[in-house]
Amino acid sequence: MPSAPGTVLTVRREPIGPVAAFTPWNFPVGGPNRKISSALAAGCSLVIKASEETPATAAALVACYADAGLPAGVLNLVFGEPAQVSAHLIASPVTRLIAFTGSVPVGKLLAAEAGKVMKPSLMELGGHAPVIVCEDADPGRDARRAAQAKFFNAGQVCTSPSRFLVHESLVEEFTAEFVKAAEALTVGDGLAQGTTMGPLANERRIEAVERLTADAVGRGATVRTGGERLDRPGYFYAPTVLTGVPADAALLSEEPFGPLAPILPFTDLDEALGIANSLPYGLAAYGFTRSSATAEKLSDGLEAGILSLNHCGGSVHEAPSGGVKDSGYGREGGPEALDAYLITKRVSHLLAD
Repeated sequence: MPSAPGTVLTVRREPIGPVAAFTPWNFPVGGPNRKISSALAAGCSLVIKASEETPATAAALVACYADAGLPAGVLNLVFGEPAQVSAHLIASPVTRLIAFTGSVPVGKLLAAEAGKVMKPSLMELGGHAPVIVCEDADPGRDARRAAQAKFFNAGQVCTSPSRFLVHESLVEEFTAEFVKAAEALTVGDGLAQGTTMGPLANERRIEAVERLTADAVGRGATVRTGGERLDRPGYFYAPTVLTGVPADAALLSEEPFGPLAPILPFTDLDEALGIANSLPYGLAAYGFTRSSATAEKLSDGLEAGILSLNHCGGSVHEAPSGGVKDSGYGREGGPEALDAYLITKRVSHLLAD
């Protein structure tokens, strides 16, 4: 780049160094791979602390890299007591970057520990994604699209649509179609032919969705379908749709991470944007409209790192994904995924006389 006469000024991008990466159970291949691929592409080695609830998948994934010829020691997998492992890896002088995907409370703890030793961190944390269905949307089609996204992986997705704000003129038709789509799902073993929604991951998730449902109903909400654990072995909870959920219900402020769909009416778009942005989360958001002007208003107004219009796209590999506010910082996916794994070095070279 231009500089003083006789001086060459360049900017170099170099690997940041060994990475400590922490990944959750809900995407036991995709989660680790997003960090492994970026670290390796940038020239970094890494230690992955994968979830103890899905250990075999992570072990098989790392074995694939070894079989492909990745040198020993470049990619390392550990399991153990999460607090002990994270404390050791973050404090280690070898570690140069902390990369985490998981809940907001745990992410804040790890980011604070990284800050104590002045190490950068990449945080992809939870959300509570609003869906705004505008007055000019197609309520039947958009309800079907939204329901498909809501119940994908039984709602155990950080970008899962979880608060449905529907214009008052469309809310009844949208709700009826959404309920129809929920009741058409076949809940069962994910490996069984015909299953369209599998179980929750563990008893903790069942207890969480039961608590959120009971709290909403206790405050006056109506269960339009579902609302209960299914009477069979395993962690199966019925796809659930609720209406009349009051603003003080825990379901509207806590990420459900399960198959719960509260549907709320709104009168005007500014009201809907206010509700959507009222929480400290900002990972994903969704909007449905036939108007390019309204789409632009949604794009400008929604506080989220990922916005999908007229579909429920969520995260993709080819473009950056990440959050704002309590949903974290940094990006994964696309060319921007390399930024966290590289340092920028400026070199100013005064040439010899």
